[in-house]
Amino acid sequence: MVIEIFTLVLIVSTIAAALAALLVVSEHFISNYGPCQLTINEERKLTVQGGRSLLSTLQEQKIFIPSACGGRGTCGVCKVKVLDGGGAVLPTETPFLTKEDLQEGVRLSCQVKIRKDMAIEIPRALFQIRQFKCRCSRIEDLTYDMKRFHFELVNPDTIQFVAGQYVQLKCPKYKGNNEEVYRAYSIASDPKENQAIDLIIRRAPKGICTTWCFDYLKEGDPVEITGPYGEFHLSDTQAPMVFVAGGSGMAPFVSILWHMKNTASKREAVYFFGGNSARDLCLSEQMEQFSRDLPTFTFVPVVAKPEPESGWKGQTGLVTEAVSRHYKDLSGHEGYLCGSPGMIDAAIAVFEGLGMTAGKIYYDKFV
Repeated sequence: MVIEIFTLVLIVSTIAAALAALLVVSEHFISNYGPCQLTINEERKLTVQGGRSLLSTLQEQKIFIPSACGGRGTCGVCKVKVLDGGGAVLPTETPFLTKEDLQEGVRLSCQVKIRKDMAIEIPRALFQIRQFKCRCSRIEDLTYDMKRFHFELVNPDTIQFVAGQYVQLKCPKYKGNNEEVYRAYSIASDPKENQAIDLIIRRAPKGICTTWCFDYLKEGDPVEITGPYGEFHLSDTQAPMVFVAGGSGMAPFVSILWHMKNTASKREAVYFFGGNSARDLCLSEQMEQFSRDLPTFTFVPVVAKPEPESGWKGQTGLVTEAVSRHYKDLSGHEGYLCGSPGMIDAAIAVFEGLGMTAGKIYYDKFV
Protein backbone atom coordinates (compact mmCIF):
# COMPACT_ATOMS: atom_id res chain seq x y z
CA MET A 1 0.00 0.00 0.00
CA VAL A 2 2.80 2.41 0.93
CA ILE A 3 4.63 1.60 -2.31
CA GLU A 4 1.47 2.23 -4.33
CA ILE A 5 0.92 5.62 -2.67
CA PHE A 6 4.56 6.57 -3.20
CA THR A 7 4.33 5.53 -6.86
CA LEU A 8 1.12 7.58 -7.32
CA VAL A 9 2.71 10.65 -5.72
CA LEU A 10 5.77 10.25 -7.95
CA ILE A 11 3.61 9.99 -11.07
CA VAL A 12 1.54 13.06 -10.12
CA SER A 13 4.70 15.06 -9.32
CA THR A 14 6.29 14.07 -12.63
CA ILE A 15 3.18 15.10 -14.57
CA ALA A 16 3.03 18.44 -12.70
CA ALA A 17 6.69 19.12 -13.41
CA ALA A 18 6.20 18.28 -17.09
CA LEU A 19 3.19 20.60 -17.33
CA ALA A 20 5.12 23.42 -15.64
CA ALA A 21 8.00 22.98 -18.09
CA LEU A 22 5.54 22.94 -20.98
CA LEU A 23 3.98 26.19 -19.77
CA VAL A 24 7.39 27.88 -19.55
CA VAL A 25 8.34 26.74 -23.05
CA SER A 26 4.95 27.65 -24.55
CA GLU A 27 4.99 31.06 -22.88
CA HIS A 28 8.39 31.73 -24.43
CA PHE A 29 7.19 30.90 -27.93
CA ILE A 30 3.66 32.29 -27.59
CA SER A 31 4.85 35.63 -26.21
CA ASN A 32 7.61 35.89 -28.80
CA TYR A 33 5.68 37.57 -31.60
CA GLY A 34 8.77 38.67 -33.48
CA PRO A 35 9.26 42.12 -35.04
CA CYS A 36 6.11 44.22 -35.44
CA GLN A 37 5.56 47.58 -37.11
CA LEU A 38 4.26 50.34 -34.86
CA THR A 39 2.80 53.35 -36.68
CA ILE A 40 2.41 56.54 -34.64
CA ASN A 41 0.14 59.38 -35.79
CA GLU A 42 0.11 57.95 -39.34
CA GLU A 43 3.59 59.32 -39.98
CA ARG A 44 6.20 57.71 -37.75
CA LYS A 45 6.90 54.01 -38.28
CA LEU A 46 8.97 51.92 -35.88
CA THR A 47 10.00 48.27 -35.94
CA VAL A 48 9.67 46.88 -32.42
CA GLN A 49 9.82 43.50 -30.76
CA GLY A 50 6.38 42.03 -30.12
CA GLY A 51 5.24 40.57 -26.83
CA ARG A 52 5.67 43.56 -24.51
CA SER A 53 3.21 46.20 -23.42
CA LEU A 54 2.69 49.25 -25.58
CA LEU A 55 3.69 51.47 -22.65
CA SER A 56 7.08 49.82 -22.06
CA THR A 57 7.75 49.56 -25.79
CA LEU A 58 7.19 53.29 -26.24
CA GLN A 59 9.45 54.01 -23.26
CA GLU A 60 12.23 52.06 -24.97
CA GLN A 61 11.75 54.33 -27.97
CA LYS A 62 12.08 57.42 -25.73
CA ILE A 63 8.38 58.22 -26.05
CA PHE A 64 7.14 58.67 -22.51
CA ILE A 65 3.42 58.19 -21.91
CA PRO A 66 2.23 59.48 -18.51
CA SER A 67 1.65 56.64 -16.05
CA ALA A 68 1.13 57.58 -12.43
CA CYS A 69 1.15 53.95 -11.23
CA GLY A 70 4.17 52.88 -13.27
CA GLY A 71 2.24 50.52 -15.54
CA ARG A 72 0.33 48.48 -12.96
CA GLY A 73 -3.05 49.28 -14.50
CA THR A 74 -4.37 51.06 -11.41
CA CYS A 75 -4.29 54.74 -12.39
CA GLY A 76 -5.91 54.91 -15.83
CA VAL A 77 -3.55 57.71 -16.89
CA CYS A 78 -1.62 56.04 -19.74
CA LYS A 79 -4.34 56.40 -22.35
CA VAL A 80 -3.55 56.32 -26.06
CA LYS A 81 -5.79 55.92 -29.10
CA VAL A 82 -5.28 52.54 -30.77
CA LEU A 83 -6.39 52.78 -34.39
CA ASP A 84 -5.56 49.21 -35.41
CA GLY A 85 -4.04 46.02 -34.01
CA GLY A 86 -4.85 46.46 -30.33
CA GLY A 87 -7.09 43.44 -29.88
CA ALA A 88 -10.08 43.28 -27.55
CA VAL A 89 -10.47 45.67 -24.63
CA LEU A 90 -9.50 43.90 -21.40
CA PRO A 91 -11.54 43.85 -18.17
CA THR A 92 -8.59 45.58 -16.46
CA GLU A 93 -9.13 48.59 -18.74
CA THR A 94 -12.90 49.08 -18.69
CA PRO A 95 -13.12 50.74 -15.23
CA PHE A 96 -10.97 53.60 -16.58
CA LEU A 97 -12.58 54.02 -20.01
CA THR A 98 -15.69 56.09 -20.69
CA LYS A 99 -18.25 55.28 -23.36
CA GLU A 100 -16.63 57.98 -25.52
CA ASP A 101 -13.17 56.44 -24.93
CA LEU A 102 -14.40 53.05 -26.11
CA GLN A 103 -16.03 54.53 -29.20
CA GLU A 104 -12.81 56.38 -30.13
CA GLY A 105 -10.50 53.41 -29.55
CA VAL A 106 -8.83 54.79 -26.44
CA ARG A 107 -6.91 52.14 -24.49
CA LEU A 108 -4.59 51.85 -21.49
CA SER A 109 -1.15 51.46 -23.03
CA CYS A 110 0.11 49.43 -20.05
CA GLN A 111 -2.55 46.78 -20.71
CA VAL A 112 -2.22 46.56 -24.50
CA LYS A 113 0.38 44.06 -25.71
CA ILE A 114 1.99 44.37 -29.10
CA ARG A 115 1.21 41.08 -30.83
CA LYS A 116 1.08 42.27 -34.44
CA ASP A 117 1.42 45.45 -36.48
CA MET A 118 -0.29 48.31 -34.64
CA ALA A 119 -1.31 51.88 -35.38
CA ILE A 120 -1.76 54.40 -32.57
CA GLU A 121 -2.35 58.09 -32.08
CA ILE A 122 -0.83 60.14 -29.26
CA PRO A 123 -0.76 63.88 -28.49
CA ARG A 124 2.17 65.59 -30.18
CA ALA A 125 3.08 67.25 -26.88
CA LEU A 126 4.28 63.86 -25.61
CA PHE A 127 7.14 63.96 -28.10
CA GLN A 128 8.48 66.87 -26.05
CA ILE A 129 8.73 64.79 -22.88
CA ARG A 130 12.39 64.20 -22.14
CA GLN A 131 14.55 61.87 -20.12
CA PHE A 132 16.89 63.55 -17.62
CA LYS A 133 19.96 62.16 -15.93
CA CYS A 134 20.34 63.67 -12.47
CA ARG A 135 22.37 63.45 -9.28
CA CYS A 136 20.72 63.15 -5.88
CA SER A 137 22.53 65.96 -4.10
CA ARG A 138 20.47 66.27 -0.90
CA ILE A 139 18.02 64.17 1.13
CA GLU A 140 16.13 65.97 3.88
CA ASP A 141 13.87 64.46 6.54
CA LEU A 142 10.54 66.32 6.70
CA THR A 143 8.60 63.98 9.01
CA TYR A 144 9.00 60.46 10.33
CA ASP A 145 7.77 59.11 6.97
CA MET A 146 8.42 61.90 4.44
CA LYS A 147 11.62 63.10 2.83
CA ARG A 148 12.51 65.85 0.37
CA PHE A 149 14.91 64.78 -2.39
CA HIS A 150 16.93 67.40 -4.29
CA PHE A 151 17.98 66.26 -7.77
CA GLU A 152 20.53 68.28 -9.72
CA LEU A 153 20.08 67.94 -13.47
CA VAL A 154 23.10 66.61 -15.36
CA ASN A 155 21.97 65.83 -18.92
CA PRO A 156 20.08 67.84 -20.05
CA ASP A 157 21.05 70.33 -17.36
CA THR A 158 17.84 72.40 -17.36
CA ILE A 159 14.13 71.67 -17.26
CA GLN A 160 11.11 73.86 -18.02
CA PHE A 161 7.95 73.00 -16.11
CA VAL A 162 4.72 74.60 -14.98
CA ALA A 163 4.06 74.75 -11.24
CA GLY A 164 1.81 71.78 -10.42
CA GLN A 165 3.29 69.35 -12.93
CA TYR A 166 5.01 66.06 -12.10
CA VAL A 167 7.85 63.84 -13.25
CA GLN A 168 8.28 60.09 -13.33
CA LEU A 169 11.15 58.75 -11.26
CA LYS A 170 12.88 55.62 -12.52
CA CYS A 171 13.34 53.05 -9.78
CA PRO A 172 16.10 50.55 -10.65
CA LYS A 173 16.33 46.92 -9.67
CA TYR A 174 17.39 46.23 -6.10
CA LYS A 175 17.23 43.36 -3.62
CA GLY A 176 13.60 42.29 -3.53
CA ASN A 177 12.71 44.15 -6.74
CA ASN A 178 13.68 42.47 -10.00
CA GLU A 179 12.37 45.02 -12.49
CA GLU A 180 12.77 48.68 -13.28
CA VAL A 181 9.61 50.71 -12.64
CA TYR A 182 8.54 54.34 -12.96
CA ARG A 183 6.52 56.23 -10.35
CA ALA A 184 4.97 59.68 -10.61
CA TYR A 185 5.85 62.45 -8.12
CA SER A 186 4.84 66.10 -8.17
CA ILE A 187 7.61 68.67 -8.49
CA ALA A 188 8.02 70.60 -5.24
CA SER A 189 10.44 73.34 -6.25
CA ASP A 190 10.63 76.83 -7.70
CA PRO A 191 9.94 76.77 -11.47
CA LYS A 192 12.44 79.62 -11.85
CA GLU A 193 15.27 77.40 -10.54
CA ASN A 194 15.45 75.21 -13.62
CA GLN A 195 18.72 73.35 -12.97
CA ALA A 196 17.31 71.11 -10.26
CA ILE A 197 14.02 69.82 -8.89
CA ASP A 198 12.73 68.77 -5.49
CA LEU A 199 10.43 65.80 -4.88
CA ILE A 200 8.55 65.21 -1.61
CA ILE A 201 8.06 61.48 -1.15
CA ARG A 202 6.13 59.68 1.55
CA ARG A 203 7.03 56.10 2.42
CA ALA A 204 4.33 53.69 1.29
CA PRO A 205 4.19 50.30 3.06
CA LYS A 206 5.83 47.80 0.70
CA GLY A 207 6.04 50.51 -1.97
CA ILE A 208 8.57 49.49 -4.62
CA CYS A 209 9.84 52.99 -5.38
CA THR A 210 9.52 54.49 -1.91
CA THR A 211 11.45 51.55 -0.44
CA TRP A 212 14.27 52.29 -2.88
CA CYS A 213 14.15 56.03 -2.12
CA PHE A 214 14.19 55.55 1.65
CA ASP A 215 16.42 52.51 2.05
CA TYR A 216 18.77 52.47 -0.95
CA LEU A 217 19.08 55.90 -2.58
CA LYS A 218 21.99 57.93 -1.18
CA GLU A 219 23.27 61.45 -1.69
CA GLY A 220 25.55 61.49 -4.73
CA ASP A 221 23.75 58.63 -6.50
CA PRO A 222 22.70 58.95 -10.15
CA VAL A 223 18.96 59.21 -10.82
CA GLU A 224 16.82 59.21 -13.96
CA ILE A 225 13.54 61.04 -14.43
CA THR A 226 11.20 61.76 -17.33
CA GLY A 227 8.85 64.66 -17.75
CA PRO A 228 7.37 67.07 -17.14
CA TYR A 229 3.80 65.75 -17.23
CA GLY A 230 0.36 66.86 -16.12
CA GLU A 231 -2.34 69.48 -16.48
CA PHE A 232 -2.63 70.40 -12.79
CA HIS A 233 -1.81 74.12 -12.52
CA LEU A 234 -3.38 77.43 -11.60
CA SER A 235 -6.01 78.86 -13.91
CA ASP A 236 -5.39 82.27 -15.43
CA THR A 237 -8.36 83.86 -13.64
CA GLN A 238 -8.28 86.05 -10.55
CA ALA A 239 -10.85 84.01 -8.63
CA PRO A 240 -10.06 83.38 -4.94
CA MET A 241 -8.68 79.88 -4.34
CA VAL A 242 -8.97 77.11 -1.78
CA PHE A 243 -6.08 74.62 -1.59
CA VAL A 244 -6.51 71.29 0.22
CA ALA A 245 -3.84 68.62 0.66
CA GLY A 246 -2.42 66.10 3.07
CA GLY A 247 0.92 64.30 3.34
CA SER A 248 3.05 64.46 0.22
CA GLY A 249 0.15 66.27 -1.46
CA MET A 250 2.05 69.29 -0.18
CA ALA A 251 4.48 69.00 -3.12
CA PRO A 252 2.69 70.76 -6.01
CA PHE A 253 1.48 73.55 -3.74
CA VAL A 254 5.05 74.39 -2.76
CA SER A 255 5.81 74.89 -6.44
CA ILE A 256 2.56 76.82 -7.00
CA LEU A 257 3.34 79.14 -4.11
CA TRP A 258 6.82 79.79 -5.51
CA HIS A 259 5.14 80.70 -8.80
CA MET A 260 2.73 83.04 -7.02
CA LYS A 261 5.65 84.72 -5.26
CA ASN A 262 7.66 85.05 -8.48
CA THR A 263 4.72 86.69 -10.26
CA ALA A 264 3.73 88.88 -7.27
CA SER A 265 0.27 87.32 -7.40
CA LYS A 266 -2.51 89.14 -5.59
CA ARG A 267 -4.97 86.24 -5.78
CA GLU A 268 -6.52 85.23 -2.49
CA ALA A 269 -5.57 81.68 -1.47
CA VAL A 270 -6.29 79.72 1.70
CA TYR A 271 -4.36 76.47 2.05
CA PHE A 272 -5.77 73.75 4.33
CA PHE A 273 -3.16 71.08 5.04
CA GLY A 274 -4.28 68.02 6.99
CA GLY A 275 -2.44 65.45 9.08
CA ASN A 276 -3.60 62.60 11.27
CA SER A 277 -1.35 63.77 14.08
CA ALA A 278 0.85 66.77 14.79
CA ARG A 279 3.94 64.87 13.67
CA ASP A 280 2.44 64.60 10.16
CA LEU A 281 2.76 68.35 9.60
CA CYS A 282 5.73 69.62 7.66
CA LEU A 283 7.30 72.71 6.08
CA SER A 284 5.56 75.01 8.57
CA GLU A 285 8.41 77.54 8.47
CA GLN A 286 8.33 77.67 4.67
CA MET A 287 4.55 78.16 4.72
CA GLU A 288 4.96 80.99 7.23
CA GLN A 289 7.50 82.62 4.90
CA PHE A 290 5.07 82.36 1.99
CA SER A 291 2.43 83.99 4.20
CA ARG A 292 4.79 86.93 4.77
CA ASP A 293 5.72 87.17 1.08
CA LEU A 294 2.12 86.84 -0.13
CA PRO A 295 -0.24 89.07 1.89
CA THR A 296 -3.33 87.38 0.38
CA PHE A 297 -2.17 83.84 1.27
CA THR A 298 -3.22 82.03 4.46
CA PHE A 299 -1.93 78.66 5.66
CA VAL A 300 -4.26 76.57 7.86
CA PRO A 301 -2.73 73.34 9.25
CA VAL A 302 -5.31 70.89 10.60
CA VAL A 303 -4.64 67.88 12.86
CA ALA A 304 -7.26 65.12 13.00
CA LYS A 305 -6.27 63.63 16.34
CA PRO A 306 -3.51 65.60 18.08
CA GLU A 307 -1.47 63.70 20.65
CA PRO A 308 -1.95 65.12 24.18
CA GLU A 309 1.79 65.59 24.55
CA SER A 310 2.06 67.56 21.29
CA GLY A 311 0.55 70.70 22.79
CA TRP A 312 -1.30 71.32 19.52
CA LYS A 313 -3.44 74.47 19.70
CA GLY A 314 -4.46 74.79 16.08
CA GLN A 315 -7.48 73.46 14.21
CA THR A 316 -8.54 69.84 14.73
CA GLY A 317 -10.70 67.26 12.96
CA LEU A 318 -10.81 66.35 9.30
CA VAL A 319 -9.31 68.86 6.90
CA THR A 320 -12.64 69.02 5.05
CA GLU A 321 -14.37 69.95 8.29
CA ALA A 322 -11.99 72.88 8.64
CA VAL A 323 -13.02 74.05 5.16
CA SER A 324 -16.69 73.88 6.16
CA ARG A 325 -16.01 75.90 9.32
CA HIS A 326 -14.12 78.57 7.38
CA TYR A 327 -16.56 79.14 4.50
CA LYS A 328 -20.32 79.51 4.10
CA ASP A 329 -20.31 80.12 0.34
CA LEU A 330 -17.73 79.05 -2.26
CA SER A 331 -19.73 79.85 -5.37
CA GLY A 332 -17.14 82.38 -6.57
CA HIS A 333 -14.05 80.34 -5.64
CA GLU A 334 -11.81 77.80 -7.35
CA GLY A 335 -10.66 74.62 -5.60
CA TYR A 336 -7.28 72.89 -5.92
CA LEU A 337 -6.76 69.46 -4.39
CA CYS A 338 -3.89 67.01 -4.13
CA GLY A 339 -3.79 63.75 -2.20
CA SER A 340 -5.51 60.41 -1.80
CA PRO A 341 -8.68 59.58 -3.74
CA GLY A 342 -10.72 59.44 -0.52
CA MET A 343 -9.62 62.88 0.62
CA ILE A 344 -10.18 64.41 -2.80
CA ASP A 345 -13.67 62.92 -3.17
CA ALA A 346 -14.61 64.19 0.31
CA ALA A 347 -13.27 67.66 -0.46
CA ILE A 348 -15.13 67.82 -3.77
CA ALA A 349 -18.37 66.98 -1.95
CA VAL A 350 -17.73 69.81 0.53
CA PHE A 351 -16.84 72.29 -2.22
CA GLU A 352 -19.95 71.49 -4.23
CA GLY A 353 -22.08 71.58 -1.09
CA LEU A 354 -20.86 75.13 -0.53
CA GLY A 355 -21.75 76.20 -4.06
CA MET A 356 -18.52 75.65 -6.02
CA THR A 357 -19.20 74.31 -9.51
CA ALA A 358 -17.48 71.15 -10.74
CA GLY A 359 -15.74 73.05 -13.54
CA LYS A 360 -13.89 75.16 -10.97
CA ILE A 361 -12.43 72.19 -9.08
CA TYR A 362 -8.96 71.01 -10.14
CA TYR A 363 -7.18 68.06 -8.62
CA ASP A 364 -4.20 65.74 -8.76
CA LYS A 365 -5.31 62.38 -7.39
CA PHE A 366 -2.68 59.98 -6.03
CA VAL A 367 -2.95 56.32 -7.01
